Amino acid sequence: MDKNKIPLINREISWLYFNDRVLQEAADPSVPLIERIKFLAIFSSNLDEFYRVRVATLSRLANLNEKAKVILGYNPKKLLTQIKNIVIRQERKFNNLYENTIVRQLAEEKIFILNDKQLNVSRGEFVKRYFREKLLPTLVPIMIDDSLPFPELRDRAVYFFIRLVKEGKTQLALIEFPDTLSRFIVLPETNNLKFIILLDDVIRYSLEDIFFIFEHDYMEAYSIQLTRDAELDLDKEVSGKFIDALSKSLQRRKKGKPMRLLYDSEMPPEMLKYLIAKMGLHTENLIPGNRYHNFKNFISFPNVGRPELEYEKNIPLSVDGLSFGKSLMSMVANKDYLISTPYQSYDYVIHFLREAAIDPNVKEISIALYRVAENSSIMHALINAAKNGKKVNCLVELRARFDEQNNISWSRRLEEEGVNVLYGIENYKVHSKICLVTRITTGHVQNFAILSTGNYNEKTARMYADHTLLTSNKKLTDDLVQIFKSLSRSLLPKGLKHLIVSPIDSRPAYYKLIDNEIKNAKAGKEASMILKMNSLADEKMVEKLYEASNAAVKVKLIIRGMCCLVPGVKDYSENIEVISIVDKYLEHSRVHIYHNGGEELIYLTSADFMSRNIDTRVEVGFPIYDEQLKKEIKDIINIQLEDNTKAREINSHNTNKYRRVKSAAPHRAQIDIYNYLKLKSK
Repeated sequence: MDKNKIPLINREISWLYFNDRVLQEAADPSVPLIERIKFLAIFSSNLDEFYRVRVATLSRLANLNEKAKVILGYNPKKLLTQIKNIVIRQERKFNNLYENTIVRQLAEEKIFILNDKQLNVSRGEFVKRYFREKLLPTLVPIMIDDSLPFPELRDRAVYFFIRLVKEGKTQLALIEFPDTLSRFIVLPETNNLKFIILLDDVIRYSLEDIFFIFEHDYMEAYSIQLTRDAELDLDKEVSGKFIDALSKSLQRRKKGKPMRLLYDSEMPPEMLKYLIAKMGLHTENLIPGNRYHNFKNFISFPNVGRPELEYEKNIPLSVDGLSFGKSLMSMVANKDYLISTPYQSYDYVIHFLREAAIDPNVKEISIALYRVAENSSIMHALINAAKNGKKVNCLVELRARFDEQNNISWSRRLEEEGVNVLYGIENYKVHSKICLVTRITTGHVQNFAILSTGNYNEKTARMYADHTLLTSNKKLTDDLVQIFKSLSRSLLPKGLKHLIVSPIDSRPAYYKLIDNEIKNAKAGKEASMILKMNSLADEKMVEKLYEASNAAVKVKLIIRGMCCLVPGVKDYSENIEVISIVDKYLEHSRVHIYHNGGEELIYLTSADFMSRNIDTRVEVGFPIYDEQLKKEIKDIINIQLEDNTKAREINSHNTNKYRRVKSAAPHRAQIDIYNYLKLKSK
């Protein structure tokens, strides 16, 4: 196999086609209408982050010399052009879907989104009152003066770029939309007809109330939204000054280099040219859109219609054998338990920590936190434990992208409450989801662990599909003790026997597991792997999987996001199948199943097969030893492999073709998993 010519899909392009799968959900007529609007919001929010981070990075690389491009393996400028072309196509699809399908189908449900030109007298009066009472005090119009610098536009804020014309003379202005009010105003109902107007059109309708002092023949307003470079320039230090340095960098992020200007395509060319000149933009920064931007707000689009316009809210299931009315630690002392959220209740994790906080025999709690909820029950339990005299060690990863400010606020609060706060390791983000509780009774030390594929975040646990293990197995807890000892000294953990920890263990450990399957295949034995993760982008891991395929190892991959591996290519990946499931919940769990000559090995992990997860982050993978739990995980994975409703085939053509099996009954994994776990909970 020629290592220089292995088939690979560029990670940025692969990510864009993942976001296209999100857009497919918005287009799927079987998805409830309000949920389709939410998928439009997710698509838009994803694309914002993509420009703030990935396109920003490519822009920095675009001026590299030819030698550096050879090392990099691609030309950043050409890739930026390719990205723009794909994004423009997707934006057209997005706008057409919203304007010609979603709005029309809302009207069929007797829900009408009105614009500023569609208001009758009574609704117009309602809008004017709302504007004067609620909106006008929040608006600060900025008059453009060519003798002054052009105003700095805030990252991702939406503005109206306004032109007032009087006898051929032009006055330009900007108005920033407030982010303190709802984007959607529900108007009075008439004859069972529901009406909604966007904040954008309330402002449009009331522009005369803002600019009444300026004489003008006519006035026009066009929405624009600027996305800036969100990467932080920080020294690699982790010290007492780190929080201050990070806070200053977060302030600089607000004024990062412009990456994308999304503009109303109806804007006159001369107004667009003016913006380009004044803001120092280039053609690659320009993305034409429609009259509404910042669609991420549509995640909170109000359902004023039938309940059936949203997904039915499933009641979180109980875990067989676990009871809220008894000591969870006493139950976990005897047996391992698996919580599969959001199907099962995340409250078990919160109750476990609350119990630890008040149990007089619990002496110490150690936890690593990456993303937590704003009003976190997890954090309150840790604070309560500290107040009850427990030693609480909390490693807060301040560099969790876009959660930095929330984590800074929590770290300060924790320190004020007596928690021992740690700030990670120089050059390595701590992304692992690990917690250790130490309980001592009459000289006997017993450790408990909460190990997860997802964050300790009760809010995202309602939307993210993850697995969490509650265990007192000494094989796992002894390793976890060593991990926290190392992290407390800002050292990387070494010499572990059961847990697989990046950056030291992961690559050799996973290579060894894959090599074992290759060895068995070459010996004529059955050999297979099932790997589920968010992203597969590390080239060396892709190369290893190609090697396994060529040795006749059967490889099945479930990849939600970007996948740089190309399945089904002769002499490389003929034994590899890849599907991606995008549905009601965000598939977030990472699961590895190795056939191992019939003695299956199953691992859960916080890491994807991305270079950063393997080489520059502290990640923890953990084996499942309990046979019942192994079967449960295998059953759940098999349910996902049978999905022929929301699974897409990943291939070299990036078609995102739905996986359909004509002769098979319909299978939808997320519904089938809920029903499977519901039967187990009875």
